Amino acid sequence: MTPVPSSLTTDLAAVVGADHVLTDAADVAPYATDWRGAYAGTPLAVVRPGSTDEVSAVVRLAHEAGVAIVPQGGNTGMCGGATPSGDGSQVVLSLGRMRKIRDVDPVSSTMTVDAGVVLAEVQQAAASVDRLFPLSLAAEGSCTVGGNIATNAGGTAVLRYGMMRSLVLGLEVVLPDGRVWDGLRSLRKDNTGYDLTQLFIGAEGTLGIVTGAVLTLHPATPARATSWVALPSVAAAASLLPLLRDHAAERLTTWELVSRPALDLVVSQGVPDPLACDAPWFGLIELAGPAGATVGDDLESALGAAVEAGLVLDAAIAGSPAQRDGLWALRERISEAQESLGPTIKHDVSVPITSLDDLVSRLAPALEQALPGIRPIVYGHVGDGNLHYNLSRPESLEPDAFWARAAELSAIVHDCTVELDGSISAEHGLGSSKAAAASAYKSEVEVSLMRSVKDALDPRGLMNPGKVLPLG
Repeated sequence: MTPVPSSLTTDLAAVVGADHVLTDAADVAPYATDWRGAYAGTPLAVVRPGSTDEVSAVVRLAHEAGVAIVPQGGNTGMCGGATPSGDGSQVVLSLGRMRKIRDVDPVSSTMTVDAGVVLAEVQQAAASVDRLFPLSLAAEGSCTVGGNIATNAGGTAVLRYGMMRSLVLGLEVVLPDGRVWDGLRSLRKDNTGYDLTQLFIGAEGTLGIVTGAVLTLHPATPARATSWVALPSVAAAASLLPLLRDHAAERLTTWELVSRPALDLVVSQGVPDPLACDAPWFGLIELAGPAGATVGDDLESALGAAVEAGLVLDAAIAGSPAQRDGLWALRERISEAQESLGPTIKHDVSVPITSLDDLVSRLAPALEQALPGIRPIVYGHVGDGNLHYNLSRPESLEPDAFWARAAELSAIVHDCTVELDGSISAEHGLGSSKAAAASAYKSEVEVSLMRSVKDALDPRGLMNPGKVLPLG
């Protein structure tokens, strides 16, 4: 490990102000551990710049000193991607002070923002000009645009709007040596070479630090129709997708899947179950359109056809905003409810939609054979083939013994996913938890290309080392 110059924190304080260079254990604690408590480190310091110029100066100082930087947004990631190492050698660079919405343009349907703006604030700013920023996920009240870009966030509207990379037109990025690339362009067409914007999306801060972004907005969709449905199987859920599209076309925004054990957990936490149906699977469907759109008629027509085809066993349709919130709670509170079962081994996988049934059919017996009594809590996004296949420990097994089996159990989930031409990370990124596994499942050519990009932009390996690609 390269010795850290004793003057570094003094130099950093000269850039951002002494109040924004944190070194006391109590002050750095919120930045040293991820929100799940699964990853923890010991940063050399936490630096909180307030502008792109300050980020540039901080990165330049760290680069000259040979000190690694771990960028951090809202610290809501699932894979340890924003957690420093435990040796006290890395600086956490928090963008939480960079909260400016620089421009909102309803004519071009774009918004330019700092990386530290919270996702919910972007949604609200879009709504204020009768536009929609469609990215929506459970952490939207605390996650930031920079983190959403770094991990290529997904959420519940990917089916209609795509992932974060589909919602970004341009970026401002501080490079590993402190230079700033100004790519804040709102152009829909720019065919002048390599798409550098896309290069940094999903890179998790390993190639540079996103400090600003031009986001694309969509027409507002105040008309909503929402339903909770009971399903006979995952195969039925997959078959329901084209039927919904036939009836609703682009108004189909959400098609979420929830297993019976996941639903039972949420209901046990006090959320009402709208259906008295003993089904193995359930789903949340939402159609959205402009004011006056007949989304309710479209949904009723689709559900009628689905029941007739045997794809839906029963359905409840929200008749008010409060009822809609109640149906969404059945989906959105699963992760919180699962915490009541203790430690959770989380997986975020995707397969072709037609392989979803194969995935769940293979995994349940394989995991039960490996660890009898294991409790899979499965939910996710039918429309993009993404399941959160989370595992809770058998009631008779102590937490430490359960964690000791994590690698073995994750290998079962990942092996099956890859056999079905899937991905071991659909929307949560790789961070440190999946970096080695992802490289092991990728081809030698693919890993070599990724390392070539990393080495070209960050030859000293100082940008979020050990994330996305394993060290070495």
